[in-house]
Amino acid sequence: MPELVAACLWRIRPELVLALDERFGEPVDAYVNGSQVWLRDDGPGGLVLEWRLHPVAGFRRPDGVSTHDLFPSVALALAGAAEAPAPPEALWDGLEAFSAYDEEVEPAPLAVAAGRALGVPPDAAGLVDHQGIGQRWEATGGRVSVVADLLDQLAT
Repeated sequence: MPELVAACLWRIRPELVLALDERFGEPVDAYVNGSQVWLRDDGPGGLVLEWRLHPVAGFRRPDGVSTHDLFPSVALALAGAAEAPAPPEALWDGLEAFSAYDEEVEPAPLAVAAGRALGVPPDAAGLVDHQGIGQRWEATGGRVSVVADLLDQLAT
């Protein structure tokens, strides 16, 4: 039986990247697979949430920008202060927020708290099977969209 966890999801759009930059600043971690991560105590009752910007299927980092400089470079460009290495939708599919340390939380209070923290309400919220999605992503070498799989689970 899969372990289901509460999650919120936002589809990528320039306004989302700008809200992340304005409210959260630079990610605390960035991965070569394109993921960008923030850890913040924005959840219900101060619960620590992991905010993960998921890469597009088959992600390739643009030339001339490091893994750790990717998000700040895109955000700076969207603010009109630089040239973008790539548009956000060519890099990321969306943003997910969930309990960072596996504490139980219900989807509805999570969605309210996360939407308030980001200043943008989530596009979807509910229960998801991270393990199943991760296994599928690994099995395809990152050639599937984590966000599409999350949305499929949240729609059922």
